[in-house]
Amino acid sequence: MKTGDTVRLVKERLNIVDMVRRYVELKRNGTRWVAPCPFHPETKPSFSVNEELGVFYCFGCQASGDIFTFYSRINGLDFKETLEQLALEAGVSPGRSPVANDRRHEEKSDTHRSARQQMLRMHQIAAAHFTTELKGNGGAECRDYIKRRGLNDEIAEHFGLGWAGREWDSLTKRLRRAGFSEQVAVGANLLSKSAKGAVYDRFRGRLVFPIKNLAGQVIAFGGRIIRDEDEAKYINSADTPIYKKGEHIFGLPQARKNITSVGTALLTEGYMDVVTLHQFGYGNAVGVLGTALTPEQVKRISGFTSRVTMLFDGDRAGRKAALRGCEMLLARGLDCSVVVFPDGEDIDSFLRKEGTGAFDELLRNAVDGLKYCITLLKSRAPREAVEWARNFLRSVEIPELLSPYLSKLAGNLQLSENVLRENLADWHGQNQSKHRTLPPNTHEKKPSRQNMRDRQILMFAVRYPARLHDLRAMGADMLLQSAIAKKTWKNLAEWGEDAHHHLEDAEKNFWLLCRGPHAPPRDNGDRELELLRNQLDAYYDCAQKSSVFVALSSNTSTGDFDSDLDYLRALQKTLEKKHE
Repeated sequence: MKTGDTVRLVKERLNIVDMVRRYVELKRNGTRWVAPCPFHPETKPSFSVNEELGVFYCFGCQASGDIFTFYSRINGLDFKETLEQLALEAGVSPGRSPVANDRRHEEKSDTHRSARQQMLRMHQIAAAHFTTELKGNGGAECRDYIKRRGLNDEIAEHFGLGWAGREWDSLTKRLRRAGFSEQVAVGANLLSKSAKGAVYDRFRGRLVFPIKNLAGQVIAFGGRIIRDEDEAKYINSADTPIYKKGEHIFGLPQARKNITSVGTALLTEGYMDVVTLHQFGYGNAVGVLGTALTPEQVKRISGFTSRVTMLFDGDRAGRKAALRGCEMLLARGLDCSVVVFPDGEDIDSFLRKEGTGAFDELLRNAVDGLKYCITLLKSRAPREAVEWARNFLRSVEIPELLSPYLSKLAGNLQLSENVLRENLADWHGQNQSKHRTLPPNTHEKKPSRQNMRDRQILMFAVRYPARLHDLRAMGADMLLQSAIAKKTWKNLAEWGEDAHHHLEDAEKNFWLLCRGPHAPPRDNGDRELELLRNQLDAYYDCAQKSSVFVALSSNTSTGDFDSDLDYLRALQKTLEKKHE
């Protein structure tokens, strides 16, 4: 099956609104769905999805495209990877006839899929293996541990908890029976290899927490020991082609509906904290994955809510993590607060001792994020506080927040606003200019004639890529001068209607301008081509006129009057044609 056919089938079977909802809280607005944009920091609903046309557009950052563009950009994938994943979800086999719910075909094609698809399949098998082990005779000790922690069967099933037995090769054998090579399984971080080359299970003797992406696919695992042993309390999957721990959030697939309903996310540090909170009815809880909060995780959360309450431990490490978390959330424009637990208490112990009523009171009394930062900074040396404040202000992504943040920091830390403002304007000016993305041919305040001509040619080419032969017959492709115009033309010639999947962001913006929901209907290509032909004919006439003048000027010093007459006759014909 051709790529274009696969793309068409995926679009027919997958709904762009359903896809975007996995990452963003959409609200109906007439014929469109709107939300704050997940691709740039903001709180206004400038991000729009047109379900009928199958496209999205942001009026703030001009991000635009179809379901493929959205999925690839939100997950950091290239077009090939996006096509593979969405085709698999839609039941379409790239390069083959459409396949839906054919288990035998799926098993046979496992060995022919990309390494990424093989890893996804292996993680699916591993998750099923761990849950089966938990329910079997060998999982009794883990079931006892889960019971002691006060977790019921429903919550264990909700999160897909499992048991990695103490055998060295239980999962190894299971993956081998499924037809996967040990080398690929080691690359997927499910198995490990000793110095002598022996392969063994990475997770052994641990309660296993599957980590899922927002598409519901298992992409990694976390494992916790269940009795006192001379081992690390937790081990986590390392980064693989399908998993980057700094980009995902534990429990987000399970919590996203509650987050959008409640309007707030509870952010914790560990797996067990998240599961415990859900057990007690706090279904909007999520957790970071064995690392400090990252910009990518903040971006993920901000797609569902603009309010985050952090529940970190009260020890030194927890306070440091909360400070960094506040800094990142506030810089992106989110409303954040921090729950301060009594000494010696954490989420699990507090909930079990005091109950949900007392816990709700803690949530109501959560400290405002900036106030929490200021309180911690007051205990530090003035020089350290100034350095933190300056670095924080430099990281603020929404210019309108700079002034109120600066005033609060200066007033509460007893610092001069001028001290904090030092070099701040220059920093933000350079930073904004460095990251600004401009659409094609807007790099100049007033586009040159050449840029306008490139734009006119590409506008028709993008609207009617099947008619590039007409443009070539007019010599339009030979007139393109800018690098971006030539690159766009090349993609159109190679990919046709699917070219937008291979364009850069600025080029995609131009594509949507020509083909998006606000573009004129593409129902009069002959007329549009005729208008472009007239424009190019006018250019050819002007170009010929100019060339005659240049030739005549350079020839006058030679004394060749016969040549002068030839040039003048050519000029006369050009002017007569122009007059007509």
